[in-house]
Amino acid sequence: MKSSTRSAKIGLALGSGASRGWSHIGVIKALLREGIEPDIVCGTSVGAMIGACYLAGNLTKLEEWVLDSTRTDVYKFFNIRLTRSGFVDSDRLCRFLYENIAGKELLIENLPKRYAAISTDLESGREVWSQEGGVADAVRASMALPGLFPAVRLGHRWLVDGGLVNPVPVTTCRALGAEIVIAVNLNSDVIGRNQKKAEPEPEPEPGPEKKKGMLHNLKQTTIEYSTALFPDNGKQDDAPGLFAAITNSINIVQDRITRSRLAGDPAEVVITPRLAHIGMLEFHRADVAIAEGERCVQSALDEIRKAIGKT
Repeated sequence: MKSSTRSAKIGLALGSGASRGWSHIGVIKALLREGIEPDIVCGTSVGAMIGACYLAGNLTKLEEWVLDSTRTDVYKFFNIRLTRSGFVDSDRLCRFLYENIAGKELLIENLPKRYAAISTDLESGREVWSQEGGVADAVRASMALPGLFPAVRLGHRWLVDGGLVNPVPVTTCRALGAEIVIAVNLNSDVIGRNQKKAEPEPEPEPGPEKKKGMLHNLKQTTIEYSTALFPDNGKQDDAPGLFAAITNSINIVQDRITRSRLAGDPAEVVITPRLAHIGMLEFHRADVAIAEGERCVQSALDEIRKAIGKT
């Protein structure tokens, strides 16, 4: 038995949810402002990325990058033509991770606190907890959403997104020693509700020098090609596009798995940002997501303090 809840180890389980994951930045910032510092951090997909970024000391740097990013910046991560492994430009993604999340040489075992990134073994379907080796590699594997991101080879296994097996890794936090778990579920309100589609903000009109030539043509092709990655035109009678069908299907699967896993091993506190109005790949809407993460912590502060024994 624990002798005192005041000394209980706190685990932070950061869930999957693609662009909605920027809210994890707000959650962590709000917790730290209140003097609530996790001893163990586990993350799935974007949760693995934000958790690693926090432990590597790069959270402020990442926040500055995402708040300055636009839809065009996001387009740059996608190949114009589908390759055998996915749409995402792997080289660009790796550079982003090394520059903004964790340096190429940083190892998980050298992080200041216990950390695990959850991914899925593509061959066996088993859950994989990366607790050693390169931080950026583990993050890339955890967020390798099939069809968009290429699978990642770590050791003898091909790994893909951990959200397929454990979208909110409460069980991992407990296995690593957490006695009190604060979980962040990003998918609690994305299924079975009428989601309001925000109007996409216009991109700046290119200058005359860019209106001609290959560069402009490539950008136009990318924008047309990527319409399903971002809010559609709102016509309810139109069949969903390729990416809309994929992302909605993933949302359904992750929502069902999350409900089941949390029912079997509930967290002491579950924070549920309301982000249904943000599309799965609307990474440029970070300001809204971060603010919602902070708001949710403030709303749950009494519950959090009670759980960890602080009054």
